[in-house]
Amino acid sequence: MRNRFDEQLQTLNTELITMGALCEEAISNAVKYLIENNESLKNDVYDTDRQIDQKERDIENLCMRLLLMQQPVASDLRKISSALKMISDMERIGDQASDIAEIAHFVNISGYTTQVHIEEMAKLTIKMVTDSIDSFVKTDIEIAKNVIEQDNNVDEMFIKIKNELILGIQTGHDNAEALLDLMMIAKYFERIGDHAENIAEWVIYSITGRHK
Repeated sequence: MRNRFDEQLQTLNTELITMGALCEEAISNAVKYLIENNESLKNDVYDTDRQIDQKERDIENLCMRLLLMQQPVASDLRKISSALKMISDMERIGDQASDIAEIAHFVNISGYTTQVHIEEMAKLTIKMVTDSIDSFVKTDIEIAKNVIEQDNNVDEMFIKIKNELILGIQTGHDNAEALLDLMMIAKYFERIGDHAENIAEWVIYSITGRHK
């Protein structure tokens, strides 16, 4: 019975990796859509978000089976309960990637090409998501702690972008509405960073039993 339980725990790891990869794909395609104005990329983001939603349901069901299969020891229980929290954050990441794509549509329509650091911020948040899932699979507290520290870099990047956009508005840019849309996109990336930080904190809880 324990062997079967361990196999299912490994399946949980694999499913989380898959869901994390879908989140990375959604974020990446959202920012590509903003930059390249390729309409098919927007549809890819929406499709990936639907896959993320389905993956959340699949992992929830797997976690319930694990809880019912046998009485989990404390460390197993923390791992499963942490996974349930993590997939909630990942589902929100998918939603926010869709929100970015929706707003990017209007920025693209405006014909405005941004010189601000949106793409750089996107790469930072993708790395945070990747590392947070990696820390769970590897049971690595140091990776999780590094993700939490990386959130400061994302916050700083958001402030930098916000200031650039405010300056553009104050100096009378001919499409202030596009600049406001870009500020909202940057805010969504900042929120994605927060979700990755949440995931890392749940990883630390799953290992230590202590949550921030």
